[in-house]
Formats: sequence, C-alpha cells, structure tokens
Amino acid sequence: MIINNNIFKLVLLLLTFGASFFAQSANKLEGVRVWAAPESTRIVFDLSQSPNYTHFTLTNPYRLVVDLKNSSNKVNLSKIANNSKLVKKIRKSSPPEKGTLRIVIDLVKPLKASLFALPPTAPYGNRLVVDLDSGSSKPTRKPVRALRDVIVAIDAGHGGDDPGSIGPTGMYEKKVVLQIAQKVAQKINATPGMKAVMTRTGDYFVNLNRRSEIARNSKADLLISIHADAFTSPQPRGASVWVLSMRRANSEIGRWLEQKEKHSELLGGAGEIIQNTDNEQYLAMTLLDMSMDRSMAISHNIAGDVLSNLGKVTKLHKYKPESASFAVLKSPDIPSILVETGFISNHREERLLSQREHQNNIAKAVHKGVVKYFAANPPVNSLLASKSNTKHKVRSGESLSVIAHRYQITISGLKKANKLKSDTLRIGQTLVIPRA
Repeated sequence: MIINNNIFKLVLLLLTFGASFFAQSANKLEGVRVWAAPESTRIVFDLSQSPNYTHFTLTNPYRLVVDLKNSSNKVNLSKIANNSKLVKKIRKSSPPEKGTLRIVIDLVKPLKASLFALPPTAPYGNRLVVDLDSGSSKPTRKPVRALRDVIVAIDAGHGGDDPGSIGPTGMYEKKVVLQIAQKVAQKINATPGMKAVMTRTGDYFVNLNRRSEIARNSKADLLISIHADAFTSPQPRGASVWVLSMRRANSEIGRWLEQKEKHSELLGGAGEIIQNTDNEQYLAMTLLDMSMDRSMAISHNIAGDVLSNLGKVTKLHKYKPESASFAVLKSPDIPSILVETGFISNHREERLLSQREHQNNIAKAVHKGVVKYFAANPPVNSLLASKSNTKHKVRSGESLSVIAHRYQITISGLKKANKLKSDTLRIGQTLVIPRA
C-alpha cells in the first residue's frame, strides 16, 4: 500500500511537471512584421494564442523590453524585414524566469510605446501590437502668406497591418484607396490656389486620431477620407459619400469640452481668451457648437457636390449624402467627408477599382466636387477668394448676414455689389462677392 502510494505521488509529480512545462511553452511566436511610417513604427508579433505580456523601457542605450509569458520562439529574428528609421534591431534576451520569452527592441532614440493585443481577424491570428511614436510629427509651418492656398487633407483608409476589406480575388482595400488618394492629391496640387496634404503616403498604419491631427496641424480646410465598401454578400455595389452624424458630433463636442488644454488648439485666439474667463466652459461650448455647425454644413454641401460628380463616372449605392459615426470624421473644427469608392466585395467593382482608368475617373469626380464648392465659397484671404467675379449660390438657411460673415464683408457692400433693394434672398440665387 505504501509503495502504491509513493508511485501515485510520483505519477502526480510527473503530470504536474509536464503540465507546467506545456503551459510554459503553450504560446508560440510565429512571426514578426514591421510597418514603418516616417515618424512612427508599428511592430506586430503573430502568436499562436492570446498573449500574456508585460513591458518596460531602458536607457543607455534606449530599449523596449517585452516579456511574453508561457511562450516560445519559432522566428529567426535576425532575418526580420526592418525598414524603420526608429528601430535598430529586434532580438531575444535572457528571460527573467523559465517559460518567459523576452524580446528586446533596440531603439534609435526615446519613443512613446503603446502595446495592445488583437484577437484573430482574417487573414491574421492572435497578435501583440507595439506602436512606437517619436512624438515630433507636427509639420513645420511656413510663414503665412498674404494669399494662402486652400488646404485639402487626403486620407487613404487603413494601411500597414490593417488591410481593410479584402476582395474576392484577394485585393486589399488599403492598397486601392492609397492609389486613388494619391490621384486625388495630384489633381488638387495641380489646381492653382489649392494644396493637398496626405495623412499617409505609403503602406503603414496611422492612428485615427492622428489623421485628424495631421489635418489640423496642416490647417486643412477639408478632410477627405477615401475607402472601399464591403458586405457579407457580393451583390451590393456602388459609391457613396458620408458625413458625421449629429449624434456623434454632439458626443465629440462633449469630449472636447472636457479637454481644456485643447480649447486653444481648436478655437485659435478665442481659445486663449476664454481660458482667462470665469465662464470658460459655457463660452467654449458656444464657440465649439458654432464651429461644428459650420463644419457640418460645409461637409454636407461638399458631399453633395462630390456625390453628383461620382454619379457621372460610376454607379451610386446611395444617392444622397449619408450620416454615420466614423471616427475619422469626428473633428468639430474641420469639414470632413468619407468617400466609399465602391464595393470591393463585389466581383465587378473589385476589378474596376484595380484599373488605373477607373481610379482616375473616381479621383476626377472627387476633385471636381471639391473645386466646385471652394470656387463658389473660397475661404477668406485665400488665392481663390482673390480672383475676380467670385460668386456664391444661395443655399437653404442662408441670409445676407450669414454670407457677409463668411466672406468677411459688410452687408451693405454685398447689397451694393448685387444691386439688392431688400434683404430677401432666393434659394439658388447667385450673388457676386466683392473683394474684402
């Protein structure tokens, strides 16, 4: 009986040791991918299971250390494709304890690191994502000219480790929308008085908040996000244009109000003034409301012009601008639209979206819609506004005071230029805008 009991204990010990050993190597590092942007880098660790990890940074030299618990390595880290200007090397190091896989990322300089796990999403499995940011990505601002260009921020959706939707033959949304976005930017840059700014220029991921920041730092008059739609069945097709929903707009207003340090950034000089008042919250809310109302009105008008031109070159899925809570459209101070260029999940449209001629037609339609709006509604002190015979087509809800305020001119000057004897305007009426 004593012998049997000892044998039982030995078997139990072996089982426990075996389970422990198995647990220590249960997760496997199966791949490492590096996506480099000009001033940031994303590193993706592909794993067999959801990661259990910790991390910390070291200096002299600068390093980010990632400990993957109960993990083993199947990757030759010396052969990883690394085109990052921020990451010197990715290597293994001695683990703090048995069963832990320690990965060291050698850095060029101190970087802000953000780590998070992602569940399996085709075509990828479990992942640990490491985002490294240099924190010095604000563009250098050129001296303000007397007459400025109209700035249009062009955002190609997805990128890097985020492929977006995938077509029936394997086409990635991130690739086709970058090609179309580049064509739109080329046409904007070829238009006198207009300039394009790209939120990404290559195959790398840009955080959604960062996309809005790039537009704001560039003092953009408009943000256009280019995407390709998809559905669970292959039947739906056609292009559509989206603007921010009122519900999302109101929630964003509330979020901005909570961040007092952002008031000056959003409201310019007015933000600095209201910070020194007792009623800062109420004044900021009023000004942000006005800014959002103006941005949403402009967004709707441009969306309508773009959609009208898209209908001439491709089938439309939606015949009027639609509203949604897209994160990239959330800035209360920048008019923003999202263009769905077609359904990549539809066999025919996937083929069309891959063709240079069709991409060019889509880009032309977007460009024409944008130019049409800004030619009729040029921003103050812009080169477009300085051109003679600037005209404005009266839209629903507009009055003489609203139009005069937009162009920074007097009501009397506006009436005189158009020989108006009353303050009454008609929808569709064309007004000549005198120079400010």
